[in-house]
Order: sequence, then C-alpha cells, then structure tokens
Amino acid sequence: MVTNDLQGKTALILGGSSGLGFASAQKLANHGMRLIIIYRASRIMAGEITERFQSLSNPETHLTINADATTTAKIPQLIEQLVTFLGEDKITMLLHSISKGNLRPLTGDNPLTTQDFEQTASSMGISLYTWFQSLTTAQLLEKDARILAFTSEGGTKPMPGYAAVSVAKAALEATMRSIALEYGSTGLTANCIQAGVTDTSSLRHIPGVEELLARSLERNPTNRLTTPQDVANVVYLMCRPEASFINGTIIKVDGGESLM
Repeated sequence: MVTNDLQGKTALILGGSSGLGFASAQKLANHGMRLIIIYRASRIMAGEITERFQSLSNPETHLTINADATTTAKIPQLIEQLVTFLGEDKITMLLHSISKGNLRPLTGDNPLTTQDFEQTASSMGISLYTWFQSLTTAQLLEKDARILAFTSEGGTKPMPGYAAVSVAKAALEATMRSIALEYGSTGLTANCIQAGVTDTSSLRHIPGVEELLARSLERNPTNRLTTPQDVANVVYLMCRPEASFINGTIIKVDGGESLM
C-alpha cells in the first residue's frame, strides 16, 4: 500500500542496502518519507545496490552515500553532506541497521580475540551513540525524533560463534535505554526492535545457520519465519504519531518465536 502519511519527514538509515534496513527503506519510501541511506558496498556490488535504490518510491528525493558509517573519522564529512541535503529540514527518524562484526567461536584454532570483541562492539553497538551524538551536536534531529536500532535474541541468549555480536547487541540495548531516559523530556524516543530469526544475507554468515533456521521455524507459533517486511512494518508504525509514548523498550517482532 502506498500513501503519503509520512510526507515531509526524513529518515536516516545506517546500513540500508539489504535485509532489514532496505525493507524498512522500501516501507518508509512507500509512505512518502524522504530517506538518507548510508551503506557500505564493494565496487562489485555497487551497481546492483544502486539499481536497488532506484526501485524505491520517488528515488530522486533520496540521498544514498556509499561510505563506512562505522569509521568515526568520516562522520564529520558525512554530517556536512547531510546538512547540505537537509537544508532547513531535520531528521525525524534514525535507524541503526549496521551489520559488521566477527562471527567466530571462543574456542578452536582461530578463536575470537579482544580486538574482535572491540571492533564488533564498536561497529554494531557503540556507533549508534557516536552518530546520535554527532547529529545532536549538529542540531540535525527533531526534538521528538524516533531513534531505532535492530537487536536480536542473541543479545541475551548465547549462541555458538555469536559472542562478539552478543556483546554488541547488549551494548546497543543499554545505550538505547540511557538515551530514552536522558532525552525523554524533549519528546525524543529511543527503542530497539528485536526481530525473530530472519533469512537475510547477514544471517547466512552465522555458523550453523541451517540448523538455526530449522530450530527457529519449530519454535515459532505461526509456523513461519520472520520476514524483513514484518520488521519494516514495525519501523513504519514507530514513525507514526500513535507511537510517541513508546520509549526505552525492546519491541519483539517474531510471531512469538521467543516464547519457546
């Protein structure tokens, strides 16, 4: 369904070229939202991703930037690009959808290192605050902006090969709660969305993915896996005025998978 109920609003999506991030971009664009998407793509993938962005509703209104949003030194330059693009407008929604981490076990011949933990926690967790702080300092966020990030059940439930990402997700959730507490008086809200197991390219990098998919399907009362569109629907709902009092929580979008 295509409507313009989000027209006049602008979203910044960090990591929106595929999976949950791109599905969210599609949904928001279909409802009239203008998008800024910062994504990381190799030269081999750049053409395919550019075509993907051209399929969005009103592609000429969006700004897409191929850059590593987790490189702190690049953020000031990226902020300048955002300022030029926005003009007098501000960002009404920030979505953190970065997937850049180490998926190795703690044991074996090539176990996780402290550096692996630090890099993953920084990219998938702490980078949210780095961007939030940079946008706040540049006064690019609306006072009642919606801050959203994707987390997973792995943030509290250990899985083989997922330790570094688990630490990152725990940090992400804790950061969101603190933003919600300390900025709530402005009208700004901060929440995490916990998707059920979703068959995306990022998931395919997790060790033992086929077993994970099969087990998740067995656990889900709906007899199906979560889809990127399921998650994108909730991202859209969180941009609606009716979601203005949802703050500092984790919203599960899994069909009840986490009940078992």
